[in-house]
Amino acid sequence: MTKYQKYTWVCTSECDALIEYTFKDGYGWPNGVMDLTCRCGTSCTLLSVEDATIPYTDSPLPTEEEKMETTEKPAVTVPDTYNANLLVTYKVIRGYSDAEYATDKVASIEWDLHNGRQSQKTVGVLNGKIDAVKDIITEAYADSEDQETLRAIAEALSIELIREFEFTASIEVSGTYSYNILEEFGDLDLESEVTDALFADSQNGNIEITDQEVCNVSER
Repeated sequence: MTKYQKYTWVCTSECDALIEYTFKDGYGWPNGVMDLTCRCGTSCTLLSVEDATIPYTDSPLPTEEEKMETTEKPAVTVPDTYNANLLVTYKVIRGYSDAEYATDKVASIEWDLHNGRQSQKTVGVLNGKIDAVKDIITEAYADSEDQETLRAIAEALSIELIREFEFTASIEVSGTYSYNILEEFGDLDLESEVTDALFADSQNGNIEITDQEVCNVSER
């Protein structure tokens, strides 16, 4: 597939234009020379250069009838009160430290929000890849002949090499049960009494008891 690059500029004058160019790889602006002048005569500010994918299709161009049948997306309605050059004062939150207040154009804040959303998407993708690496290392670590390298990779990615598995265990318990035969009515259900009275718990923080069952209760 042919590689493309998308260049995005913004004009900081009153026209507030957003300009995008997409070129086939090798035909765009050379490195270090990315100047662009807006139609209003103002020099634009380069916002980003990123790879772009234009899907290739060998389908014939649509006829006029097909164009008329195509459903177009409704145009975006810009509110009358919208002003991209409006200066806005907003709170900048920096973790647990005291908040700061900054003033910037609406257009600049919009791009900050957009870049923040893109960063969140990137973080999500990278976290997914780290989880995949964690699974690979955890499965291969025990039989690996190069555990030192696997450990170094895990430490570099802040991965805890924890392997979790289920287990079953049997515990034999003996004890004494006493009751007043004059005050108890009906037959004694020893299994129910023991089942209600006994429970298993772990004294080790690495072990979690998820299920238990009392079996083979009998009177000696």
